[in-house]
Amino acid sequence: MKRNHYLLLCTAIFLLYACKSPTKNNVPVVGFVDAFEDATIAQAKTGFTDALAKNGFSEAKGTVKIEYRNAQSSIPALTQIVNYFVSQPVNLLATSTTLSSVTAAQKTKTIPIFMMVSPTPGRANLLDAQGKAPANLFGTVEDLNYIDTSFSLIPKLLKPKSAKLKIGMIYNQSEPQSADAMARIKELAAKLNVTLIALPLNSSADAQLVTQSLLGKNIDAFFANPDNTVFAAFETILKSCEQKNVPIFTSEAGLVQRGAVAAFGADIYQWGYQSGLQAVQYLKTRKTEGLKPEMVKIRKRVYNPAAAKKYNLTVPDNFEAVK
Repeated sequence: MKRNHYLLLCTAIFLLYACKSPTKNNVPVVGFVDAFEDATIAQAKTGFTDALAKNGFSEAKGTVKIEYRNAQSSIPALTQIVNYFVSQPVNLLATSTTLSSVTAAQKTKTIPIFMMVSPTPGRANLLDAQGKAPANLFGTVEDLNYIDTSFSLIPKLLKPKSAKLKIGMIYNQSEPQSADAMARIKELAAKLNVTLIALPLNSSADAQLVTQSLLGKNIDAFFANPDNTVFAAFETILKSCEQKNVPIFTSEAGLVQRGAVAAFGADIYQWGYQSGLQAVQYLKTRKTEGLKPEMVKIRKRVYNPAAAKKYNLTVPDNFEAVK
């Protein structure tokens, strides 16, 4: 009798596993890593997952599993998240913002990494001694050429008539892209005959103090450069600038929706979508041939009508109004 019960139990267990859908057993797992919480940066994840869903990899339909983790601006947490995904291992890593991409590239040389909201591997200091990027690094990146257009908007829109224009900005010294942007803007300011006042900060917690210090120097405008710390503290920066009647310009289109006057820069949603299309190609073929980090394809000239009206600024017709 006991033997019969044992056989029945074994048969039931066998049938349970045998009846499991092969599709479910083979569902690819994406480890998505966000470095911090931010409304603008979150658009990249939406774009990435939309690209997957529109090409057959949908969580709703059970054709992909997306494990999402946000480090909440904590470097130790970011490291733990990446280590966890590598240990599983996931089929691919999706990394949003520079810190996520750099951490992932340091922790694995085999799992494909699809970057977004990140600089080129060179600017992220990810090249080896031969000048080559990691072989498992893919996705969509940005260089700093567009910043020239973005920063040059300020004197064109403010149209100073006499005194030399004073523009303030803050930058994170520990972020390669931010430090590089500051150096580039410094050179550009000299060419435009603009006085640039740039102050460093280490975290978003310092943003209010540093911004108020800039405002105390009677700046005419604030430039929000491509800096994750600026993204995280933007509402704090905006509030301080509005109290002093100082307009904010930026190179990041997403910040215009949050109150900056105008920008020429990448559409964050499309940035994520573009990386998602690369991930789709890998998930369909499980091969990386033909894939490599590619430049952002969609950049926009956008402006915030309410902000432009507040500062009595006329924006060129080739700028798109954001809602």
